[in-house]
Amino acid sequence: MSPEEQLEVIKKRTVDLVDETELLERLKESAKTGKPLRIKAGFDPTAPDLHLGHTVLINKLKEFQELGHHVILLIGDFTAMIGDPTGRVETRPPLTRKEVEKNAKTYTEQVFKILDRERTEVVFNSQWMSQMSAQDLIQLASRFTVARMLERDDFKKRYTQGHSIAIHEFLYPLIQGYDSCVLKADVELGGTDQLFNLLVGRTLQREFGERPQVVITLPILEGTDGVQKMSKSLGNYIGITEPPEEIYGKVMSISDELMIRYYTLLTDVDESYLEEIKNGRVHPRDAKKRLAFELTKRFWGEDKARAAEERFETVFVKKALPEEIEEVAVETKEERIWLPRLMTMAGLSKSNSEAARLIEQGGVRVDGTRITERSTEVPTDKPLLVQVGKRRFKRIVFKR
Repeated sequence: MSPEEQLEVIKKRTVDLVDETELLERLKESAKTGKPLRIKAGFDPTAPDLHLGHTVLINKLKEFQELGHHVILLIGDFTAMIGDPTGRVETRPPLTRKEVEKNAKTYTEQVFKILDRERTEVVFNSQWMSQMSAQDLIQLASRFTVARMLERDDFKKRYTQGHSIAIHEFLYPLIQGYDSCVLKADVELGGTDQLFNLLVGRTLQREFGERPQVVITLPILEGTDGVQKMSKSLGNYIGITEPPEEIYGKVMSISDELMIRYYTLLTDVDESYLEEIKNGRVHPRDAKKRLAFELTKRFWGEDKARAAEERFETVFVKKALPEEIEEVAVETKEERIWLPRLMTMAGLSKSNSEAARLIEQGGVRVDGTRITERSTEVPTDKPLLVQVGKRRFKRIVFKR
């Protein structure tokens, strides 16, 4: 593509572009010299899994790859231990090194469901930040003023409302910006909530005598509730490594209005098809089935997406049990067993406490009966069919 054509592809689905003229100039230089642009995006491994919200940005990285540019995936293992203060009304609890390393490993495994492994450079900012002395850090901090920091919306709100701001939180945008200096980024991507941090990168690059990076922000994807930002901590997420039937079923559960936004931000569907949905020429249910299939297919392939579609039709449309239900054997000498413990033993929950919460939320059925008391015990003298949520079934048999 010509530089002008590349620019039109890059601009699609973006919010901020600082600065379009600079980006076009760099694209022209890249085309002339044959040297690809260095495209940076950072992810702090604060949770173990990537979800559809992350893929809005990752899909844009994929576009840059397809245009022939060099993608740098920065894993913020150092900054994760500080905690990104973006959007916070209080100081974020720091993560341990062990937590960060565990999450970082899963990030680097999952991201290649989208990006080309051979054309992606993965770096960790601890590689240079752990080598920085106290003197170096003080010198970095001298490059930015407190007044500038307090221009940032969330810091300003916390300061005026009397909420505490820890000194180390001011370091977060500085380190993120310094990462761009080390990596000599031409372009940095982030969500709209990251605009301040990305612009700090431009400022610091100028301070260090480098050409300032172009900043691109992308929309924040709402979770399945259609209100708040998709987040695992809020329980409104769709993880890209969740089982196919979970992805399919969760997409089918979103509102018709949110479906349009998911189509816009997560797919390459033609605008004409979206207009047909909006004008009522395509039934919302049919449109949602197509969306659920396409997103499931992206991460699991066509065969598993088709199986997830058939399972959904069987369980929720025809109101029948799935044809195949996994059977699991549980060893116990007890005549009755505490249901949360049984669910954990059967692999239906990660812990007894998680199982208890699911029960109290009304998400658990035993032999078709909804259970809502966390203290419930069930008999072990016969097999039990346990259902968690709308899509997970296990037939439990007991061995003594």
